[in-house]
Amino acid sequence: MYLVTVLGNLLIILAVSSDSHLHTPMYFLLSNLSFSDICFNSTIVPKMLVNIQTENKAISYAGCIIQMYFFLVFVCLDSLLLMAMAYDRFVAICHPLHYTVIMNPQLCGLLALISWSLSVLVSLLHSFMVLHLSFCMQTEIPHFFCELAEVLKSACSDALSNYIALYSVSGLLGIIPLTGILFSYSKIISSILKMSSVEGKSRAFSTCGSHLTVISLFYGTGLGVYLSSASSPSSARKATASVMYTVVTPMLNPFIYSLRNRDMNGALRKLASRSFFSL
Repeated sequence: MYLVTVLGNLLIILAVSSDSHLHTPMYFLLSNLSFSDICFNSTIVPKMLVNIQTENKAISYAGCIIQMYFFLVFVCLDSLLLMAMAYDRFVAICHPLHYTVIMNPQLCGLLALISWSLSVLVSLLHSFMVLHLSFCMQTEIPHFFCELAEVLKSACSDALSNYIALYSVSGLLGIIPLTGILFSYSKIISSILKMSSVEGKSRAFSTCGSHLTVISLFYGTGLGVYLSSASSPSSARKATASVMYTVVTPMLNPFIYSLRNRDMNGALRKLASRSFFSL
């Protein structure tokens, strides 16, 4: 699953960079999302595979902090990029005549830069706050990776300020992007329903279908983790649910974006033919 995730998302990035027809805002943001998914998956899965192979579940203090930091960076980045992609679809469908003016290269670069900067700053904030906590020797984290909430539970010192920061920032970076996505798609659906052409409606729905599926997977599995942990204290159940958004969702994203996308399929075929003839 890890190899499929890395290879699938890498092919998306190579296809977008090699085909000039895909040098558009939507595919620029998609390539950023694919890169984020590769890094997100690589933060957790290789260490988990080593633990399974060696039957040794130990992780160093520094290793745990680093893993937690990069996990936070890429989960925040995914959320913000999905919001930017929803805005791109909103402009494309609701304001098609102004699309090239609004979604210019400068705005696309700015959206990506803001997403990366916010993700890095938020992760640094949480990581530095965790560094001020003290932990007992041989601390056990009931999870398969160093998730911030589980790390805070294992602290031997008072972590009230950490919890305040966690829920405040998580609320902002969870609610604001999700609200933006829901607002964008409410306007998109309203515009599609007003279209008189059946062909136009189906084309608009197919354009948004892949993105909606990815959003549903990302937020659905993420919310499922926290709802399951709130309803049941079972760490095994939470860990099982976490596998969905840390391992399964990044693996499915390349398939979702390529299966029903003619432009992406064409770019992947060109890339495959080039690779074949170069051999």
